[in-house]
Amino acid sequence: MPEKREYFSSRWTLILAALGMAIGTGNIWRFPRIAAQNGGGAFLIPWILFLFLWSIPLIIAEFAIGKKTRFGPVGAIGTLIGKKYTWMGAFVAFCTIAIMFYYSVVMGWCLKYFYAATIGDLAHVNGRQYWDSFSAAPFQPLLFHFLSISIGALIIYRGIALGIERANKILIPGLGLLLVVATIRALTLPGALNGLQFFFAPDWKALINFRVWLEALSQSAWSTGAGWGLILTYAVYMREKEDIVLNSFISGFGNNSAS
Repeated sequence: MPEKREYFSSRWTLILAALGMAIGTGNIWRFPRIAAQNGGGAFLIPWILFLFLWSIPLIIAEFAIGKKTRFGPVGAIGTLIGKKYTWMGAFVAFCTIAIMFYYSVVMGWCLKYFYAATIGDLAHVNGRQYWDSFSAAPFQPLLFHFLSISIGALIIYRGIALGIERANKILIPGLGLLLVVATIRALTLPGALNGLQFFFAPDWKALINFRVWLEALSQSAWSTGAGWGLILTYAVYMREKEDIVLNSFISGFGNNSAS
């Protein structure tokens, strides 16, 4: 009896899932720091270049492999190039699981701070002291880590339509709204004009430094999630009549726009 498989109901629910996978601390925490350390606005040139040369081609490959084989990383590699190479897919899966171990901790922190912000705890406190108090507490970090794992597990357990699609229809637009609010707030803070001047007055000499190009490559690859095997896994559940190249470009540009 053939296996009954769920599929994403539309292109946009698949893209929302891809964006939900990619957009995160790499965009919000890492990108501003790396850009500032590597020429400001000049950093955008290699960063955008590697989006086309590295990240989008990898995303296209993952979409194509997942759609063709209808297996995750381990099964896909074994089916595509031979069973003796399944270890390569297993290595990709292992790396992604290892990343999940600490990203789930960061998600727990985010849940804690989101809760604290909604009840007004962050309005009149010293940020450093608040963090020290939270991180030193024996119970709170474990509680919020457990909550983050539980929420993720519940969404996955409920499947594509009732889990991932339903969650992303709320969470991704909500994230976009929060990013807009955070941007507006940042532009009203003291020193915002100096930051804009630094960013839009790029240090072109930085482009002759190979390290700038290496940082741009790592930022593009890390931020888009290209090569992690997650896009490949989502592609297992994409509809047959999907434009892989268009989906890849939308996912790549959507992720970079969040930075």
